[in-house]
Amino acid sequence: MNESVPESWRAALEPALATPEARALGGWLQAEEAAGKTIYPPRGQRLRALELTPLEDVKAVIIGQDPYHGPRQAMGLSFSVPRGEKLPPSLRNIYKELASDLDIAAPQHGDLIAWARQGVLLLNTSLTVEAGKAGSHAGRGWKAITDAIVQAVADRDAPTAFVLWGGHAQRKAQAIAGLQAGSPHFVLSSPHPSPLSAHRGFFGSKPFSQVNAFLEHSGRGAIDWRLVDRNQA
Repeated sequence: MNESVPESWRAALEPALATPEARALGGWLQAEEAAGKTIYPPRGQRLRALELTPLEDVKAVIIGQDPYHGPRQAMGLSFSVPRGEKLPPSLRNIYKELASDLDIAAPQHGDLIAWARQGVLLLNTSLTVEAGKAGSHAGRGWKAITDAIVQAVADRDAPTAFVLWGGHAQRKAQAIAGLQAGSPHFVLSSPHPSPLSAHRGFFGSKPFSQVNAFLEHSGRGAIDWRLVDRNQA
């Protein structure tokens, strides 16, 4: 995989990273890049979600599908794009629901680092994608790794909110022990915020207020979902 795993996640991910599938993934990514294919996000950013949100700090997990496949968009956080980049349609819909749910005006940027630093793990089911080819790295070995990430969070006693947007995220949760009935966690499923599905139940799902109600009831403290300007270096 050729990425440095942040210290807080190493013990949880070591077994998955030692599998033949994970080693094959690393070799395959190297071969794809050597063949001239552009892979997003670039090297050094593929585990950015884990860098910004240590395991012990996770309060909520938002699971998407795979990184954005356009130039300069993917930054290692699900649904997030760097400041200055045009907002993708899914993120625009997320902001619409945020405004409807909590009356928070849509920011002018798409950088979600402020959420990550408050304990929101912004995770995709696949952590890389080929330029211009959505879903192209699904089935290449990321599943075991991202399963291990979700499992590590679910195995903790700390009550955590899992927000599953779309079928890929929901299928992942179905396989995770600790997200079943009787767990201390809150699982919220809805259609993906993509324009293709947002009107089938994403709009009106009130994920932000539901997550905060759960976290406050659990004594873990609400997330400040406002993406105000702050030091996000």
